[in-house]
Amino acid sequence: MTQNLIDLTFTDEQLRAIDGAIAVLEANFAGLVALTAGQRHKLHKMGSATEPFCRRALVVLEQTPQIVPPSIDVAGAHADLQTLDQLRPRAGRLRQLLEKVEDSEMALGSDLLAVALAGYKLIKVAGSRQGLDNALQDLEPRFHRASRRNRERAEAD
Repeated sequence: MTQNLIDLTFTDEQLRAIDGAIAVLEANFAGLVALTAGQRHKLHKMGSATEPFCRRALVVLEQTPQIVPPSIDVAGAHADLQTLDQLRPRAGRLRQLLEKVEDSEMALGSDLLAVALAGYKLIKVAGSRQGLDNALQDLEPRFHRASRRNRERAEAD
C-alpha cells in the first residue's frame, strides 16, 4: 500500500476563486517593496529588542517637536509605525498559509513519488513479460549514479 499524506483536489471554480483572491492581494499589496540581498544586508534592522526603543523614541520626538530638525520626518516615521502594525498580523496569516501550501506541495510530491517508486518496482519485475522494456530504460537513469571513479575520470577529461 502506498502512502497518502494528502487527498486534495481543486475544482475549476475554486482555482478561479484562488487566482482572483491572489490578484486582489497583489493589487492591494502593490506598494510593497522587493529588496535585493545587498539592500537587506545593509539595512538597519528593527528586531524585538530594538522595537520598544524605536516606539519610545518616536513618542518622545512627537512630544518635543522643538528639538526635531526638519531633516527628521517624524510624521513619516509615525505613518511607517502604523503601517507596520497593520501589516504584521496579515504577514503572519500569509506566512501560515504559505507554510500550509508548501507542506501540501511537499506531501503531494511525496505521495506521487511513493506511487512512482512502487510502480517502478512492478515494472522491473514484470516489465519484460508485459513489453515494458523501453519504459524501463526510460525510468532507469533516475537510479544510475556514476561511480566515484567514473566521475573522477569524466572530470579529468
